[in-house]
Parts: sequence; structure tokens; C-alpha cells
Amino acid sequence: MSDIEDRLKTLICAALAGDAPLYRRFLDEVGTHLRSYFAYRLGRESADVEDLVQETLIALHTKRSTYDSTQPVTPWLYAIARYKLTDHFRRTRRRPTVRLDDVGDLVGHADHQDAIARRDIERLLAKLPQRTQALMKGIKFDGLSTAEAAARTCMSESAVKVTVHRAMKRLSKMARRELVP
Repeated sequence: MSDIEDRLKTLICAALAGDAPLYRRFLDEVGTHLRSYFAYRLGRESADVEDLVQETLIALHTKRSTYDSTQPVTPWLYAIARYKLTDHFRRTRRRPTVRLDDVGDLVGHADHQDAIARRDIERLLAKLPQRTQALMKGIKFDGLSTAEAAARTCMSESAVKVTVHRAMKRLSKMARRELVP
């Protein structure tokens, strides 16, 4: 995870545990990120930037109980910011225009997308048997060879290969069923 993600997650978890000074610090840091987020989308001179920051901070405050501390915090807070921005565009009947070169920036930063993908993969892996999860994580994430994984799990190399192959097919099927609209 990124430094920003780690810092914000630490702050919000402490805040949810009742630490008021750290909650204030969380809101201050998030406010800085939100100002940049909205200014980039509306223009630095827009008077609506500060209003949207405040609306989003209020929404974060009222919805703070919906935050799942086992998940990354930035996708959660940027989702709320996107909803506030969409509401703003609906209220003002304004259609945003973006240069084609900047379209990638609107979808979010790669680390947010990585966090979302990591969460989805972990959720799918959790549905596999414990032993299969360990094999998949060892081979696909930690870079273990088939021989190393076989030695760790007391399985033959061919059994490891078959198990990983079947797990990949099962994960693929689950992903199509659960994650694709």
C-alpha cells in the first residue's frame, strides 16, 4: 500500500476507536486531498471547490461507521467524493469536459485501482479451501516454484500443479459471475 493509504488508514482506525485529535488530523489530510481532487475537475478558480470539500467531509463524517477497517480507505473516500461531484453536476446541470489526454486521471490513480483489485482477489480467494488459498498465494503472489510449494504442503509437484490449475479455473468462473455486471 502507499504511504498516503497507510497514514489515512491509521488515522481513521484511531478515530473510529475514539481518538478525537487523530480524527481531526484525518479530516484535515483528507480535506487537502479533496481540494486537489475537486480543483482538478472543476478548475482551480471555481468557487464550488470548497463547498464540495465541505459537503464531502460532512458525508465522510456521517458515513464513517460504514467504513470497513479491513479494506483500503482511499477507494471508500474517493467514492463518496465522486458521488458529491456527480450530485454537483446534476444540480448545476453542468457537463464536465475533459481533454482527451487527461481522461486517465479521472478514473483514479493506479494505487486506488490496485487496492480495489487486491480486495476483489482476496475476497475470491477466501472462498477457496484454506490449503488451496495457501498454494495460490505462495505460487502466484510470493513467487514460489512448484517444487517449493509442494515441499511446504507435503504434496507432490503434479498435485500442486493440478490444484493450482483448478483453482485458477474456479477463480476465473467466480470472477465472471460476481465481479462482471
